[in-house]
Amino acid sequence: MAGTIVADTLQDGAGNSTATTNAIKGSAKAWANFGWNGTTTVINGSYNVSSVTRTASGNYTMNYTNAFSNSNYAAAFAGQRYYAPAANMCIMSMPSSTTTLATLPSSISVICQDQAGNQNDSIVVCITCFSN
Repeated sequence: MAGTIVADTLQDGAGNSTATTNAIKGSAKAWANFGWNGTTTVINGSYNVSSVTRTASGNYTMNYTNAFSNSNYAAAFAGQRYYAPAANMCIMSMPSSTTTLATLPSSISVICQDQAGNQNDSIVVCITCFSN
C-alpha cells in the first residue's frame, strides 16, 4: 500500500538530525557516470537518467527520465579524456550559443575539450544536477 510520510525532521540511529527540506532540496535530482568506449556511450551508473547521446566528438546530451520543473538548476561535472597525448585532461563546459541551450527541463548538454580547445571524447563523464 502506498502512503505519504510527513515529517519536519529526519534522524539517524546515532542521534544526528536534519530538516526534511535539507534532504529534499539538497539531494541530487539526476546524476550519471558515463563514457565513450570508442563505439558507443556506456552509462555506468545513473539516477533519473533515461539516456545519454553523443551528438559529436566530445559532445554529449544527458536526458532525464522525469523532467525538471524549469531550466534554472545547477549542474556539476567532471571527466577524463579518452586518449593521449594529454591524457586525463578534460575541460568541460556547457554549450553557450543562442541556438543550443545547455540546460533544459528534459536534458543537459556538455562539451569535453582538451587544453587547446579541441573537442574530445571522454572515458568518464560525471554529471550531477540539483534543483529545488
